[in-house]
Order: sequence, then structure tokens, then C-alpha cells
Amino acid sequence: MDGLHHLPVVFAAYAIAAGSPGPSTLRIMGVAMHHGRRAGLALAAGVVSGSLFWGVCAATGVSAFLARYAETLLVLKILGGLYLLYLAVKAARSAFSSANPALNAGMENSTAPSSFALYRHGLIMHVANPKAVLAWIALVSLGLGPDASLRDAAIILAGCAVLSVSIFCGYAIVFSTGPMVRFYCRMRRGIEALLAAVFGLAGLRLLMSQS
Repeated sequence: MDGLHHLPVVFAAYAIAAGSPGPSTLRIMGVAMHHGRRAGLALAAGVVSGSLFWGVCAATGVSAFLARYAETLLVLKILGGLYLLYLAVKAARSAFSSANPALNAGMENSTAPSSFALYRHGLIMHVANPKAVLAWIALVSLGLGPDASLRDAAIILAGCAVLSVSIFCGYAIVFSTGPMVRFYCRMRRGIEALLAAVFGLAGLRLLMSQS
């Protein structure tokens, strides 16, 4: 434990970053309300896996390589930006659609992507986000001192993994409840419009950013 520095700050920073509204959390909310708890949890599992993938990369120094070579980050940035714009278009089409999802539990049995497709969707959404790389580099740099061991890195990863599962799966569970489903059915078009705006702005920001 001697190699660990600012561990509470690291966990607090991760909790704030993961729990703040963004493309991943908003997407989990929308899927959980539209297709039910199982679908929301499948998407959340993909987001958690993507986050931990970059966490392991940061802890083992792989992401330092990505940060060193701008070409690699540029490719990730373009792919991530295009993928977010794709999500923005899908959300916008849904916002302009007059179709209204069911109000009851039958929603979970309506046409929806498979659990694997949702998991893959969440994984791609997070792995293709270069900001996740840089965020994990910052967290690991803050939490590990020069004499840190592999065990110290594992402690940070384990703590962030617990927080990641709690936060993202918590969103899926809360926003799949009856009151939230009914709220979604009333506000569906506005929510999808908000998702389209968030995804679109995030995608354009990635594609146009200079660093």
C-alpha cells in the first residue's frame, strides 16, 4: 500500500466522472426505460467492460503508448466521433417518430436488440472513446506513486470496478422501474431529442478537437 497516493481522491474522481450525465449514462437510461432492466444491464455490462479495458491498459502502460503516438489517438477519435454521430442520428429519428412504446412490462418483450448486441454496443461506445484513455491515465498517475507495485494497481482497478458496476448497473435498475417507464413513455420524444443533441455534440467535439 506504500505505493498508493490519494486513493480516496482517485475513487471520488472516478465516481463523479462515471456518474455524471454523458453519452454512456444517457444511453443506459434510455435503453432501460425503453426495453427494460435486462437490456439496460446488458448495455451497462458493455460500458463497464470498456471502462475496465482502458483501466487495465492504463495500469500496464499500454495507454501511455497511445498517448505518445498521436496517430493512434487520432484514429480512435475519428471512430469514436463517427460512432457518436451514428447514435445521434438514430436518436433523432426516434424523436421524430410518433410511435409510443408500451406502458407495461410487455415493453421488455417488444422488439429489442439482443443482450449480446447491447453488450457489444456498450463496449464499442466506451472503447472507441479516446477520452476514456486519457481519463484513466490521469487516474492511474494520480493514484500510483513511483514505487507502486502491481498489487497497488490492482487495488485501484478493483475499487473502480466496484464503483463502475454500482453506478452503471444502478442506472439500469433505477430507470427500468415502473415510474421511470411511465415517465419515459410521456417524455420519450423529448428524451430522444436530448440524446440526439448530446451524442451529436459529443461526436462533433471529438472530430473537431485539436488535441
